[in-house]
Amino acid sequence: MMLNMKDITVHYGKALAVEKVSIEAEKGKIVIIVGSNGAGKTTLLKVLSGLKAPTSGEIWFEGKRIDGMKPFEIVRLGIVHVPEGRRLFPYLTVLENLKLGASARSDRSGINSDLEKVFESFPILKERRNQKSESMSGGEQQMLAIGRALMARPKFLLLDEPSLGLAPKVVDDLYYIIRDIHESGVSVLLVEQNVSLALRLAHYGYVLEIGSVILQGDMDELKDNEIINRAYLGE
Repeated sequence: MMLNMKDITVHYGKALAVEKVSIEAEKGKIVIIVGSNGAGKTTLLKVLSGLKAPTSGEIWFEGKRIDGMKPFEIVRLGIVHVPEGRRLFPYLTVLENLKLGASARSDRSGINSDLEKVFESFPILKERRNQKSESMSGGEQQMLAIGRALMARPKFLLLDEPSLGLAPKVVDDLYYIIRDIHESGVSVLLVEQNVSLALRLAHYGYVLEIGSVILQGDMDELKDNEIINRAYLGE
């Protein structure tokens, strides 16, 4: 198992955000976490990337325990987080944002090679490489946020609500972007409110409500589940 989060409990002050949640992900798979606002999805990604300390529980990645490690150490292991809202540096150019994604690396030739790969995947970023990121559209900013993450050469990519605020056409493009990233050999953990998009992409999924897993299974099980169809797909 590539990732194993065991009985993760998280508090913000005295408020309980996540209680005894266990998530697993196999290498080479796309795993989704879906649920309503406030369910604890983003909290789990923050814990996984070292931005928030769990109250209790363990996190193992490729056989190494990582809870308690610093975010930059986790990035060096290959876990890279694309946060909700993209969190770009607005006054820096596209190229500067991309180079920051490789700040934990020292292999200059590899960095340049990966930069060209990002430009091949996202031609608009090459076209606008000297443009400040704040002047780009939401969809273009999401491409930049993903491109920046790819510059860290991830083994395991965490995507937090990548479709949020995007036009339907851009969401369709996002489907192919995530699929292509996965096919290049990157495992993915996707947090997404757009359940229809998530179900099209994933191999396995978890449904989170009020800080607890209420349902999990492979895609055939989840697509046929009455809770999913009624609560998230409007069927």
